[in-house]
Amino acid sequence: MTHALSLGLTVFVVIFLIELPDKTALAALLLATRHRPVPVFVGAAAAFLVQSLVAVIAGSIFALLPREPVRIGAGLLFLVMAGLLIRQNLKKAEAEEAAEVEREEGRHRRPFLTAFTVVFVAEWGDLSQLATAAFQARYREPLIVFTAATLALWAVSAIAVVLGNRLGAWVPERPLQFAAAGVMVLVAVALITGFLG
Repeated sequence: MTHALSLGLTVFVVIFLIELPDKTALAALLLATRHRPVPVFVGAAAAFLVQSLVAVIAGSIFALLPREPVRIGAGLLFLVMAGLLIRQNLKKAEAEEAAEVEREEGRHRRPFLTAFTVVFVAEWGDLSQLATAAFQARYREPLIVFTAATLALWAVSAIAVVLGNRLGAWVPERPLQFAAAGVMVLVAVALITGFLG
C-alpha cells in the first residue's frame, strides 16, 4: 500500500469514527427528521469543507515546528482527545445539540442555512477538527489530509441524513465513542513510538 493511500485511509477511518457519535452528526440527524435531506446534507457538507480547510491550515502552521516535537505532540493530542471522548456525557450533549438546532431553526427557515450554521459553529475546536490539524502537522500532506477528512465528515453527514431519526436505534452511540477513543489511543501510541512514520 502506498504512503498516500495508507495515510488517506488512516485519516478517513479516524475522522469517521470520531465524528459518527459526535454532536454534529446528531444535528444533521435532527435536521433531517424535519427537513428535506438534500439541503440539510449540502449545508452540512459545505460547513465541513470550510472547517477541514481551517484545520489543515492550522496543522500546516504547526508543521513549521521541528518534526520530532510535532510527532510527539500530535500523539499526546490524540491521547487527550481519547480521554475527552470517553468522558463525554451523551445525554447532555444531545440536549445541548437539540437546543442549538431549535435556536437556529428559529432564525433561519431554510434547511441549508440552518445546517450550515449549526455544523459550522459546532465544529470549531471539535475533536475531528483537532485530529485533522494534528494529522496535517504530523504528515505535512495537505491535499491527502484535507480530502480524507472531508470525505469522512461527508460520509457521516450522509449516514445521519439518510437514516434520520432511525440512526440511534441502529447504531448505539456509546460503543461508537469507545471505539473511536480506542482508535485514537492506538494512533497516539503509534505516533509517540514512531511506528506511524
